[in-house]
Amino acid sequence: MAESNSTSEAVSYGYEGDVALICIDNPPVNATGIAVREGLVKAVEAINADAKAKAIALYCAGRTFIAGADIREFGKPPKAPSLTEVLDVLEASAIPTVSIMHGTTLGGGYETALATHARVAMKGAKFGLPEVLLGIIPGAGGTQRLPRLSGIPFALDIAVSGRHAKVEEGLEKGAIDRVVEPGEPRDIAVAMGKEIIAGTLPTRRTADIQAKADDAAVAATLDMVTKKNPHLINLAECVKAIGASTLPLAEGLKKEREHFMVCMNSPQRAGLIHAFFGERAVSNIPEAKGETRNLQKIGVIGGGTMGSGIATSCLMAGYDVTLVEVKQDALDRGVATITKNLDGAVSRGKMKADKRDAALAKLSPALEMEALADVDLVIEAVFEKMEIKKDIFGKLNTICKPGAILASNTSYLDINAIAACTDRPQDVLGLHFFSPAHVMRLLEIVQGEKTAPDVLATGFHLAKNLGKVGVLAQVCDGFIGNRILGHYGKVISYLVLDGASPQQVDDALESFGMAMGPHKVGDLAGLDIGYMTRQRRKEEGLPPGERYGGDIADRISEREGHGRKTGKGYYLYETGSPVPNPAVADIIDEVRAEKGITPKDFTEQDIIDRYMTAFIAEAARVVEDGTAKRPVDVDMVFLFGYGFPRHRGGPLHYADTIGAKELVRRIEAYAQEDANYWKVPPLLRKMAEDGTTFADLNS
Repeated sequence: MAESNSTSEAVSYGYEGDVALICIDNPPVNATGIAVREGLVKAVEAINADAKAKAIALYCAGRTFIAGADIREFGKPPKAPSLTEVLDVLEASAIPTVSIMHGTTLGGGYETALATHARVAMKGAKFGLPEVLLGIIPGAGGTQRLPRLSGIPFALDIAVSGRHAKVEEGLEKGAIDRVVEPGEPRDIAVAMGKEIIAGTLPTRRTADIQAKADDAAVAATLDMVTKKNPHLINLAECVKAIGASTLPLAEGLKKEREHFMVCMNSPQRAGLIHAFFGERAVSNIPEAKGETRNLQKIGVIGGGTMGSGIATSCLMAGYDVTLVEVKQDALDRGVATITKNLDGAVSRGKMKADKRDAALAKLSPALEMEALADVDLVIEAVFEKMEIKKDIFGKLNTICKPGAILASNTSYLDINAIAACTDRPQDVLGLHFFSPAHVMRLLEIVQGEKTAPDVLATGFHLAKNLGKVGVLAQVCDGFIGNRILGHYGKVISYLVLDGASPQQVDDALESFGMAMGPHKVGDLAGLDIGYMTRQRRKEEGLPPGERYGGDIADRISEREGHGRKTGKGYYLYETGSPVPNPAVADIIDEVRAEKGITPKDFTEQDIIDRYMTAFIAEAARVVEDGTAKRPVDVDMVFLFGYGFPRHRGGPLHYADTIGAKELVRRIEAYAQEDANYWKVPPLLRKMAEDGTTFADLNS
């Protein structure tokens, strides 16, 4: 019979013979919001009070079993009953219970399944405890119940990595009791309830199982996370909580709660939550939600590293791609790079071999731009020279069909000047991908003065289809990311000129949490890129009073090489791992002597403070002048495009942890050395005066 007893707007229950069925229907992902929690408690208590059923089967409507917590409740005062209290009621049920898992059973959803007396999953489903990705740990018994079923090593693997595991793996490890063919969740719930009654599906309370101690696994994992991710305290707290699973369940749950609260009260949790919501907020703007243009055929001009990466990303998303190069050997290299990229996706499990073959079949190499006559969107990804780009867009103006979108992948240049080379500036925008384009998730979507609303919305639509984080930017030299990089890059140069070594700067910023120090990043990207940019700006003329800090980098690029691709730059790469290039120290001494600089000492904290203060100052200006819509847009640019440590939430989220008053004090102190570079942004001064934060500006 159909479920007819509603216990909340999200939960109902009914009976099929001796089987009681509880249905959760809380779209889109059946999250454990208050309506689900209240409804579950009432349903379990009512069924036990009725005493008509011999088994209870819990299932979910829609595309998935419970996929985690309700994000609408994040940051709000908790409402009773908590999930822990709900699961205590579920586990204590006198009538045996079973969860029917399909889709993705994650976080509190899997903790719910762990509290039932058996877990049955459909083939192809996945499960996991991804709470560590939000700076916390499983807080409703996940660290205590899973080890009792699967053993401590598997629990450590799942909970510390936060990965989504296949239910077939869970079956092998004891984390899932049975895997069945996919079907209607309700039908499977009825069948499994009958099996419980028949005794063919065993049930047990996890509280009654004794977890087997594994001190070696706990110690090894704790050592690993402490060394590999010293900034992420929640990983260590997760390991410690799992180590407590050998205690009686009530004591273990108490320990779990203690470790959970350590994480909840940490700045890294706030940073990771900000990153989680920020990723969604950047596209939650009117510009991203309007009508879009048809998009199936995409042209890419340029088969170099960037162009081939863009083409790879588009092919993986199912688009038809025409790749254009001027010479056959360059075209062949581009096709080979794309093929290698797709092969790499297969080897990493990102796509299947048949999908790779289908993607390659959608690639059309060409030597003439006339091949772009019928594309819906063309992305230019050639050398960063305005004259070249203007010439290309002038040709595209006559070649491409009416309504085709013309995009430039430029990382610095003026989109308005490029658009002016056409008689359709409304069709032109910037799509600034980050290298490697098929891997990096950031896409700066640059709005020109005349970019049409549907063109802009199509840019965001493309970003979503490519699995990228699209961030709106306005036109200026470098847009959001590279403009800010250009400013704080100067303070890196000044630090080296004034006494620090490149390795010392890299070590300090890696200790802050950067995946790679700025000099290593320069070597990886190619020092010639920065060199060309500096030469262009020198030709245009430096701003009055600006201290030029590029002499050292210029000479390294001219004398030593361009980084990894030439085998040496700031570091040597002959042995694989980077080793400081001894010639760099000589160049630094030479430049300091020419400029009459007496080197001074910098501590690690000095380096971090100057770097981040310069970073924040220019980021504040970018928000102030509207280049970025909101502080969160700046944060997401640097989280997804520049390797800023996610647990710090982004530069402007981090700025709020310092406070505007302290930032103003620092800038004024540094200005005594260089008043031209160190200037307090008016926005930051105003924030210091009225006590507001960058977070206030996000709303």
